[in-house]
Amino acid sequence: MNDTASTNASPRLLSPFDLRGLPLRNRVVMAPLTRARSGRERVPNDLMAEYYTQRASAGLIIAEATTISEQGFGWVDSPGIYNDAQVAGWKKITTALRARGTPIFLQLWHCGRASHSSFHGGQPAVSASAIKIDGDSIHTPVGKQPYETPRALETAEVADVVQDYRRAAERAKAAGFDGVEIHAANGYLINQFLDSKTNHRTDRYGGSVENRYRFLKEIVEAVLTVWPADRVAVRLSPNGNFNDMGAPDFRGTYTYAAAQLDAYGLAFLHVVDGLAFGFHQQGTPMTLPEFRAVFSGPLMGNCGYTRETAEAAIVSGHADLIAFGRPYLSNPDLVERFTHGWELNPPADPKVWSAPTAEGYTDFPFHRRS
Repeated sequence: MNDTASTNASPRLLSPFDLRGLPLRNRVVMAPLTRARSGRERVPNDLMAEYYTQRASAGLIIAEATTISEQGFGWVDSPGIYNDAQVAGWKKITTALRARGTPIFLQLWHCGRASHSSFHGGQPAVSASAIKIDGDSIHTPVGKQPYETPRALETAEVADVVQDYRRAAERAKAAGFDGVEIHAANGYLINQFLDSKTNHRTDRYGGSVENRYRFLKEIVEAVLTVWPADRVAVRLSPNGNFNDMGAPDFRGTYTYAAAQLDAYGLAFLHVVDGLAFGFHQQGTPMTLPEFRAVFSGPLMGNCGYTRETAEAAIVSGHADLIAFGRPYLSNPDLVERFTHGWELNPPADPKVWSAPTAEGYTDFPFHRRS
């Protein structure tokens, strides 16, 4: 396949996009990918800087999920954004990407019940309600362990977590990020408040969809005291069953949340609409057109997309941007491969996804033209 023909096969995906005043060179987004290379102190390092700069041809990079506080821990060696050393570590990465003209958002993360007491000095993890994940085990600092029942946050404690998000947003700005994405997906803390399956509260944060949405609302509004709305995004996963999620009323929950979020003029809404990594089977899957009907800002699709299906989603008007996750693990030059029709590298072995070494991280080959 010649370069011109292959580029013409994806003209919209590879075209520039104005993200509310932030110019993107293309509509290919590197999705947040938890790679666990930050070490026990959770400080971003030179190896991570190399990894991100290898992938700088993306139109936008969303950095891996990053814990807002020690209470938010739930993944071994994932990075943080709650102290000065972490800010300095991230600044190396944002500076390197800025030199290459690549914007980067930081994803703000609290694991909630998707954690273990060994992350918290023997104390239980927190959640919306004291409901345990129905799953086999979790990787912890002391090896694989069975899931535990979390402790429900007291009503008065919720405001403290909201302020942790605000402080993390401040540190993300100090670290040189172009914006932040609030991680309200994939069964982590905010998602645990949103979904009726995991939220059995009887206070103002539970019961009705309006109450279950309140936690996310307060976080968004706290972050908006730090960042303008056009540099704040939210990620939702309406169809996913990761971390034992999925409630029968999911469609009403996520339609309501997206409609409420639309009022802020956010940078984008990031919807994990694909089913490639699990579906909760609580009804027909939600689609991007359903979100387009209630969210007027930039819309990003994610999960299982190929170059061809991404192009189709953008041409149809269903999405403005498409985030690619696993293809970016083994293809640092993913945009170039899409542009020229070059074959992708074989998928990365899951054993190296979170291994604490350069192997399976920065050693995947770039395409070399013959």
